[in-house]
Amino acid sequence: MHDVIISGGGPVGLFLGTLLRQSGVDVLVLEKRAQRSNHSRAIGIHPPSLAALESIGVAAPLIAQGVKIHNGMARTRGADLAGLSFSGGRAAHPFVLAVPQSVTESVLEERLQAQGPGVLVRGAQVLHAYDDGRQVTVSARVRRSEPDRGIEQDRGIGQDRQSGQIGQDRELGQDRQDGQVETGFSARLLVAADGARSGLRSQLGVATFNRNYPDTYLMGDFHDDTGDGSTAVLHLEPGGIVESFPLPGDVRRWVVHTDSLCVRPNAGSLAQLIRARTGAVVDSGTNSMLSAFTVRARLARRLIHGRVALIGDAAHEISPIGGQGMNLGWLDAAELAPIITAALDGKPSSGALQAFEQRRQRAARQAVRQAHLNMALGRPLPPAIMTMRNCTLARLIAVPAVHDFVARRFTMQ
Repeated sequence: MHDVIISGGGPVGLFLGTLLRQSGVDVLVLEKRAQRSNHSRAIGIHPPSLAALESIGVAAPLIAQGVKIHNGMARTRGADLAGLSFSGGRAAHPFVLAVPQSVTESVLEERLQAQGPGVLVRGAQVLHAYDDGRQVTVSARVRRSEPDRGIEQDRGIGQDRQSGQIGQDRELGQDRQDGQVETGFSARLLVAADGARSGLRSQLGVATFNRNYPDTYLMGDFHDDTGDGSTAVLHLEPGGIVESFPLPGDVRRWVVHTDSLCVRPNAGSLAQLIRARTGAVVDSGTNSMLSAFTVRARLARRLIHGRVALIGDAAHEISPIGGQGMNLGWLDAAELAPIITAALDGKPSSGALQAFEQRRQRAARQAVRQAHLNMALGRPLPPAIMTMRNCTLARLIAVPAVHDFVARRFTMQ
């Protein structure tokens, strides 16, 4: 039996796994993807997260492969409106680090694997779990090509729902024609870091607060010919915001507010939108990532359920506008890890877990409010109203106290 099983081997699960392993905890990370995604996806790492990542020795390699964003600029109709500096304050890393999520996951996985073989099992989809009050038993569908981890199959999962099982009844240890086998794992604790569509959260029956927003966006990465260097730029235009952020390798991420969801997005249409609103010419032939998306917020009303804890997107799905979601998950993990290690050492944990739940839910609610403001700032407005709004913003940002407050909020400090 393991000390901890983590369902989900994305950035949050990998980080928590490494934190626990370097504290001597026997941890197993189960990730349903057979291979890492090579998409850039989440790119912003904020100062508090860099401090947390430093605790497992990955901040330096990530910084070496990323772009330090020290400054942001609000721009309208080609003219600079107001600037923000992220270099103030007391943060050890006074910048936002821009690095593709594929790189982030690679660095985190390498660090976790260095803690010992067999910690991460890829191609392992958690199906259900049973918490008997003393331990949690997990059933997972594992690719047959995965090496034997030396873990006995626990057929005790095959109990019915009346005994407290989470999920569907399945026979364990049964080979399937699709090259997979259902296997049982057991641990003293289970952490659900399995993303916004968390199967464990659903199986636990955890209620959520849900809000769907009317905003839609089109996002893509292109070769950077803007001359903006390492500055993040927000183009506040009547037709809707256009955001751009630097990435390594002379690449720039563009995010455009759209009137409706683009069902069949293409790089050419995104390039046309960028040029129409900002005047910037983007070479559609250099596109390396493209995504159209809607926005919602979903907050779990409970993060602790017996011997199961929810963190990351499983606990709180936040609008990607503002780049807070992945960072919020890392901070969940950083706060949960010492509570887990103390509990495994036999120390009382109920009070600490309750306080953890309250603090992380409060942090998630603040992130939702910040994302709401970010999206409101980017919605279309009539030109006259947009001009008045932008002038007011410029005057406010010119006040040092307001500037510093806004900079801290944008960097999750």
